[in-house]
Amino acid sequence: MAMTDLPIMKRYIRTCRDGWDQGWHERNGGNLTYRLTKAEVDSMRTFFNDKPGEWVNMGVTGANLAGEYFIATGSGKFFRNVDIDPEDSLCVVEINDKGDSWRIVWGLVNGGRPTSEFPTHFMNHSVRCAATNGACRVIYHAHTPNLIALTYVLPLTDRDFSRVLWQSATECPVVFPGGVGVVPWMVPGGAEIAMATCEKMKEYDAAVWAHHGLFVSGPDFDTTFGLMHTIEKAAQIYVLAMSCGQGIRQTISDDGLRAIAHDFGVKIKEEFLD
Repeated sequence: MAMTDLPIMKRYIRTCRDGWDQGWHERNGGNLTYRLTKAEVDSMRTFFNDKPGEWVNMGVTGANLAGEYFIATGSGKFFRNVDIDPEDSLCVVEINDKGDSWRIVWGLVNGGRPTSEFPTHFMNHSVRCAATNGACRVIYHAHTPNLIALTYVLPLTDRDFSRVLWQSATECPVVFPGGVGVVPWMVPGGAEIAMATCEKMKEYDAAVWAHHGLFVSGPDFDTTFGLMHTIEKAAQIYVLAMSCGQGIRQTISDDGLRAIAHDFGVKIKEEFLD
């Protein structure tokens, strides 16, 4: 038995591989973090380093995540290498009792740090944990090309993006009936984009990063990856439809969106409908 034989590590590694196979992670693009359960941490302890790394202050604080542990991709690491060399590509970090610093307890055996966007992930874990009563455990960021393309042509508003995505595929109002948030372009990895994304994630499961990619959350890997996949596929359908050169001639009506929500027992964001 090795660390990478644990079920949670296998699911984490599979998610990284699936994202690479989709073409969402050129070079070292994208990042994935998972908040471990207590039982999962206990199953890992025998594999932790004899001496943990030094504490590193994040510049942000999430008091509700004090003492938690996360799996994270490494800064500058490539998703395409995660499944062949996870100990070099990934790490497990412990959060201190103030919720403002991390230290590595496993992984990144050849040196390195968790993803440069870890403070953004951490603050959004804090927000989503509070918003979901602890259910949210996964934050995933990828460079989804069709959605990025839409950020150059659609108004950068929550309503405009939510409506286009809902109307592009019938399952979208079921998968994300609350819509998506949109964050204007900002330099990645800093406090500004972390705070702006937090504001959106108080309300949404997903935030579009203009000219950059998509940032999604969920309780497990299947749900979170599925949300990313559904949003990107809807964007692809819209791009394909527009590329036919005829414009949009017909689409799902607002009453149709309401009917989908009614029949599937979800609450659609009514203020985004006419």
